[in-house]
Amino acid sequence: MDPETDTIGSAAADPAAVLPNLPPAGVGASVPAIRGGTVSRRALFERLGRAGRITQVSAPAGSGKTFLLRSWIGAAGLAESTAWVSVQREERNPQRFWVSVLSALQQTAAGSTVVGPLTAAPDLDGWAVVERLLKDLASLQDRLWLVLDDVHELGSAEALRQLELLLMRAPPELRFVLATRHDLRLGLHRLRLEGELTEIRAADLRFTLDEARVLFGAAGVELPESALTLLHARTEGWAAGLRLAALSLAGHPDPERFAAEFSGSERTVAEYLLAEVLERQSREVRRLLLRTSILDRISGELADLLTGGSGGERILQDLEEAGAFVVSLDGRRSWFRYHRLFADLLQLQLRHTEPGELPALHATAAGWYAGHGYPAEAVRHAQAAQDWSLAARLLSDHWVDLDLRGEAATARELLTAFPANVAAADAELTAMMAAAELARGSLEEAERQLALAIQWSASVPADRRGRLEVVLTVLQLYLARQRGDLSAVAVAADRLLAAVDTPDEPQLSLGEDLRALTLISLGIVELWAFRFKDANQHIEQGVALARRIRRPYLELTALAHGAELAALRSYTRGAQQSKQAIDLARQHGWSDEPFVAVAYTVLGGAMVSQGRLAEGERWLGHAAHTLRPDVEPAVGMHLHYARGGLEMARGRHADALAAFHAARQLAETLVTPHTLATPMRAHMLQALVLLGETGRVERSLGELDPHEREGGEMRNTIALLRLVQHDPLGATAALAPVLDGSVRVHLMWVVAAALLEAIARDELGDPVAAERAIERALDLAMPDLVLFPFLIHPVPALLECHARDCAKHAALVAEILSLLPGRHEGPVGVITGRAGGSGRSAPRLAEPLSQGETRVLRYLPTNLSAPEIARELSVSVNTVRTHIRHVCGKLDAHGRTEAVARARALGLLAPSSHAR
Repeated sequence: MDPETDTIGSAAADPAAVLPNLPPAGVGASVPAIRGGTVSRRALFERLGRAGRITQVSAPAGSGKTFLLRSWIGAAGLAESTAWVSVQREERNPQRFWVSVLSALQQTAAGSTVVGPLTAAPDLDGWAVVERLLKDLASLQDRLWLVLDDVHELGSAEALRQLELLLMRAPPELRFVLATRHDLRLGLHRLRLEGELTEIRAADLRFTLDEARVLFGAAGVELPESALTLLHARTEGWAAGLRLAALSLAGHPDPERFAAEFSGSERTVAEYLLAEVLERQSREVRRLLLRTSILDRISGELADLLTGGSGGERILQDLEEAGAFVVSLDGRRSWFRYHRLFADLLQLQLRHTEPGELPALHATAAGWYAGHGYPAEAVRHAQAAQDWSLAARLLSDHWVDLDLRGEAATARELLTAFPANVAAADAELTAMMAAAELARGSLEEAERQLALAIQWSASVPADRRGRLEVVLTVLQLYLARQRGDLSAVAVAADRLLAAVDTPDEPQLSLGEDLRALTLISLGIVELWAFRFKDANQHIEQGVALARRIRRPYLELTALAHGAELAALRSYTRGAQQSKQAIDLARQHGWSDEPFVAVAYTVLGGAMVSQGRLAEGERWLGHAAHTLRPDVEPAVGMHLHYARGGLEMARGRHADALAAFHAARQLAETLVTPHTLATPMRAHMLQALVLLGETGRVERSLGELDPHEREGGEMRNTIALLRLVQHDPLGATAALAPVLDGSVRVHLMWVVAAALLEAIARDELGDPVAAERAIERALDLAMPDLVLFPFLIHPVPALLECHARDCAKHAALVAEILSLLPGRHEGPVGVITGRAGGSGRSAPRLAEPLSQGETRVLRYLPTNLSAPEIARELSVSVNTVRTHIRHVCGKLDAHGRTEAVARARALGLLAPSSHAR
């Protein structure tokens, strides 16, 4: 037998064959075993094997405590050295308990020689029995285990005190294992502090999904993964629930349907929970359990309200301690929930015993939740009570609050629970339907629903009309923002700020929330519309206000779009701020929410711009996974633009063009021209140039607005086109206003202009001017590590030549060259064929260079010494010399010069510019 396998119902592993006082196989009372299979419980077996002097296994009924211990004893070969005592139900007789303990000890190999016989007698004193037992055990030489199963049934306080004495004073050779449904008052805290107590609890005993799969397989049940996952979630890994489900599923004609419908009301589960849990409770506790079963989470105050009693919190705490399928949800143990299957059973019993009370219970719960700041729960219970008017008022009152909490999806879910005829006849719900359409990206339908809500708003009672008007204005703001309509956003913003500043408007506590929302929305659209100063002011104000009023959703939104603005000035600052937004999302469990996509997009774009392509691709992948471009077209345009840049940097110009086309389609849906629209069009035209579509590019440039055509982005595009057309003078003429500063443009475009200038000057046979242009490009790129232009206009030969003559940029040049594996000259070489390779794949080394060796190789064409290379790479001189030695060996070269020549021949280094 595998000593790390928990055998299910295997007779060969049954220690009862050796110890007749062991219980039969099973996971608990009334739960049959499944024959013929095994479930690995490696971790639990290991913990039991390493356990201290006392082990407490504490978990609710049916958690598999007894079966685990039986299996471990059999697998570990401990049957002959284990005494097993199953405490009888509601055992209140200390004498009977101690007689069974001594009898079990006497049946073990070690105990039979030291523990004397004991016969029950009317005047038998438990204390005297413990003292005698301690005396007998003093001579114990071999390890002996005493397992007390169902020790929670020991109802005699005197017997518990006697057991505590035995635990405290027993010799180390005697090990105790206590299996119980709840923690015992045995002073075990002292042993916990001394490290002598091992605890295994319900969470440890829960079956994992993999263990559940093996369990069902052992029962001959093959389930689809979705059905298995659903059953595992419904049972919460509870052993008895899984085994009962497996038994019921054996031979079932429709296992998937059974899995979908499986609940605590299923007959075998219900019978088990009734017998083992519910029927053991007092009438008062049963009433509390049934009437609070309608709740997803329960507090003592709410329990008292629903029962009309008192002491609900204490009852719930006691139930949790007793392992009665009650789970605390907070450290203060003031909020609780019921195990899913137990809640199913309680709700079934409530429907049978008090069906007429359900609407009143739900209505009472709705009122309590609404008054205590839990709007979603309030709406759900009003809907369950079928009080649609109350539910509609509650949802409308709290929609803005839910939205600003980042719970807009919850609000939409609540809206779908209204009957269609109710929603269609209510102006406030119609406004919510407009919000739902906005969330789906159906802007035209959202506008139609919004117009209906505005039209019907006059029918809303006067005391609610002010709040509805605010909701309608918020929706108008959202609609305008999604369309990128700066003027419409400004109008809605003015109306919202006026409402916030009007004391007699019934906005209650949402004034500062609405102010923050308005400032952030203004800043976002101002950013897209080139109004960077205003955008920065409004976004910064929005961040500060969101933090002050503790609205993390608003803070995240402002940080993410603030990162978009910061990246226009510095990729490093943009990356830092987007990481702040991403960290905030992670703290609140929002990492996969669509509103985080802008932060992922900014971070991915910044990484691509700094040449960290793999990292950039990862973050852009996160953005694509979370974003719905039809809902946020401006962010979607940014994402496609960044993706196109990534493809360009990798030389995949056709893929880049496809991404830029997708970006252009989204840009065309925006009312106000977006900040990135012109850069995106410029890169799209450059991709076409690199694909050889020069005529098409000429026509497109001719169709542009003159102001856009004269901008820096398009001047770079014209320069690239002229270089491909063998017109370097035309390229320099196009670049001159960008390089002399008379045309203002983002730094990245200036770096690219300097690179294109270097290529043009080199083509004109002016190496001095080419060197000056390369140096300027490197000077501009270095502070913020702007490497993207070097990837789309690769000039490795010019860079190597510069690095040989100037150590100032050696590290940066080496970094750039390391990003150009197998790439040769840029537009001049690749398009005109003047430089680069033949297109044939280079021969490969028999043994590839390591990453460290490759980085050192990049410095070998320079004039830097080994100590200087070491300083540039922040490694030791010995490391550099070792790498040089390995490089020479792998290249079969006898020195640095020969190594460089062989590396160039193999395509590991770009060809020398002197060879041109």
